[in-house]
Amino acid sequence: MDLNVLEDLKCSPYVIEHSEAVLKKALHISSKSDANMDLDLDLVKSGAILHDVGRSRTAGIRHAVVGALILKQHGYPRKIIKITEKHIGAGISKEEAVLMGLPAKDYLPTSLEEKIVAHADNLIHGTREVSLDFVIRKWEKKMGNDHPSLDRLRKLHQELLGYCSVSEF
Repeated sequence: MDLNVLEDLKCSPYVIEHSEAVLKKALHISSKSDANMDLDLDLVKSGAILHDVGRSRTAGIRHAVVGALILKQHGYPRKIIKITEKHIGAGISKEEAVLMGLPAKDYLPTSLEEKIVAHADNLIHGTREVSLDFVIRKWEKKMGNDHPSLDRLRKLHQELLGYCSVSEF
């Protein structure tokens, strides 16, 4: 799968450039993982390319749900659909989803591939790589210092580092 699929799905050049940056970051994280891990690299690639396809129709938080629907309508595999649906932040709980006007369900990444794509997206601001500290400061300004997403973000970062042979991404 290549980035041209995003043009076919009517994504803007900005979304395509952002998705390319997320793809590179996801591949970087994957390349640092333990060789014994059961990681589907093709799934990571496809998920990273398609994670923001919903932005072809909406720029809001609903883009993950809309993107999952678009991929379902186009016959994409369930695993790719799940990456798209769960990539927002470090995941959203069912309770938070209801408060945000999303369908009532958990949007928490569970598979390793879902976690890698979600976190790669967190570490890309536009098209540039940013640090975890940058993301934390940005989220604190937006959601407050005690929002549960911050704890999930830190835990996701530490979990992925635990699978890798590096101290930072």
